[in-house]
Amino acid sequence: MKRPLSGSAAFSLVEVTLALGVAAVCLIVQNSIQQTTANQIISTIFSDLRADVRLPPGQASKVCPDPPDPNQPCAWGNLHGHWRNVAVPDTLYFTNGAKQTGTINGSPPADAAFRAKVTYRFPPSETTSLADIRVTWPAQVDPDQGGVPAGSVTSLIAVNR
Repeated sequence: MKRPLSGSAAFSLVEVTLALGVAAVCLIVQNSIQQTTANQIISTIFSDLRADVRLPPGQASKVCPDPPDPNQPCAWGNLHGHWRNVAVPDTLYFTNGAKQTGTINGSPPADAAFRAKVTYRFPPSETTSLADIRVTWPAQVDPDQGGVPAGSVTSLIAVNR
């Protein structure tokens, strides 16, 4: 005697398709949130670097001669902050709320969700300084040591003086 098909316990094709669709949307939304946060982090770093290379009024002549002289190079050592250390990349850590945490170039703290690496391009010109910013997540994975992050956002910034 055969059992009727209506008595079997299984999911229909429509139910399985719907469940896969919901799971896919959840993954896309989560990745989108992380990319948005990474872009906020890049924007924050850009703002900090932009403030770092601005010279007070009347101080520009202390960096580069006025008028420009090809025999007298610009004295970039007069710049303050991180841009002066162009040969040393900075690694920064951020929480899920895009707030900086931990120490610069230290180990990732427990609350860190994102790792940002700022590489300063040398030499800066008289009018523009360049830097590469790469934000990866999770923070505990270091792509420079062969780790594969779940996601990343990279940007080249140009800061005009």
